[in-house]
Amino acid sequence: MDNLTILTWFTAATTAAVVIQAGMLIGMYFAVRKTGEKVESLAAEIKTKVLPTADTVQAMLVELRPRIETIANNASESSTLVKAQIGRIDATVNDILDRTRLQVIRADEILNSTMDKVEETTDIVHRTVVSPVRQLAGVMQGLSAGVEFFLGSRRRHRNNNSSSVPQDEMFI
Repeated sequence: MDNLTILTWFTAATTAAVVIQAGMLIGMYFAVRKTGEKVESLAAEIKTKVLPTADTVQAMLVELRPRIETIANNASESSTLVKAQIGRIDATVNDILDRTRLQVIRADEILNSTMDKVEETTDIVHRTVVSPVRQLAGVMQGLSAGVEFFLGSRRRHRNNNSSSVPQDEMFI
């Protein structure tokens, strides 16, 4: 094969490759054009539907931003005030508990003192009143027993003289 034939074959192959590339480029052109049309229709739809919504949202955010900031500031101030009030309440409750403890201790001391005085008074009354009264009652019982014995022995003497039979023997 000579050079001319080889050159012809190479030229033909190159031409075929260029034609194939041109066909691919034309196909890509139509695909891009078709995609471009879809993108344009999608962009138009976005402009008509999404952009007004975005504008409304942005306007609402611009309008609500000061209110949101005010709410956030108020919440922060309220939490600070609540924290301070809770601290005051805690201090007051602790003070009340301390005072209550002191009053309970005082009441306990008063009750113990009163109970001690009642016990002392009971002992004093027992020593000064009850014991002498018991002793006097014992003396009175002793005198009474002595008088009964003395009077009883006289009665027995009189009864012994009048009847000579003891009463035990009467039942036999």
